Amino acid sequence: MIGVFDSGVGGMSILRVLRKVLPRENFIYLADQAHVPYGPRPLLEVRHFSEQITRALLAQGVDLIVVACNTASAAALHYLRATFPDTPFVGMEPAVKPAAEHTHSGVVGVLATPATFQGKLYASVVERFAQGVTILQDTCAGLVEQIEAGALDAPATRAILERALSPMLAQNIDTIVLGCTHYPFVRPLIEEIAGPQVRVIDPAPAIARQTAHLLGQYHLGETGAPTGGIRYVTTGGAASFGAAVRRLMGESTPEILTWHWQEDDASLSP
Repeated sequence: MIGVFDSGVGGMSILRVLRKVLPRENFIYLADQAHVPYGPRPLLEVRHFSEQITRALLAQGVDLIVVACNTASAAALHYLRATFPDTPFVGMEPAVKPAAEHTHSGVVGVLATPATFQGKLYASVVERFAQGVTILQDTCAGLVEQIEAGALDAPATRAILERALSPMLAQNIDTIVLGCTHYPFVRPLIEEIAGPQVRVIDPAPAIARQTAHLLGQYHLGETGAPTGGIRYVTTGGAASFGAAVRRLMGESTPEILTWHWQEDDASLSP
């Protein structure tokens, strides 16, 4: 069984591709909506959330964990691998390398959260792969909240993206990196604003390929059934999360479970 977690609904952009690539696997998807968004939070706080979520998922019997959140990957991925050495992890890395390889103008735009930009992982990727390329960044303040609310094509959502993209387009970007797993859900709007001459890179297919590779490497996975299932879990409101699952994943009657954070020791209890 594969555990997948994010601060909210954004990781479902990864989950939907994982489901296509690995249709026979069982998944648990956890949205930590009690703490969404992660982006503005201190990295140490996000690391703590990630550790407790990992412990709760492992208690449910998952074999591999996909950290389907760029902020949590930046804050916690190395720590999680060191703390849980027997568990394979797949994390998010901003797709700066393919963007730098494919740009013709030499100018690339990256849309991500503040915590992702502040993390060592992002800085390392830029240093290793983006030499000679101009990287323009924007945090798209408020965009995660719009997506969580289901306002994928609302005027306010368009305004956030236009504020982010207009200065980049004026500097001749030809590639946009989606550095937050929420952002693929507004990819049609991004492509409409940016125009057909700008390539948009979604990391989900690469994450799904790496997950499949690790399952094979560690001899994990596959239920034996023709189709696996998904358990959806939120630390927030079940009704609003269920509506998001129906809207974003096409699930007509998803079963939604609620897990609770314990205030006394800040641990997560199924």
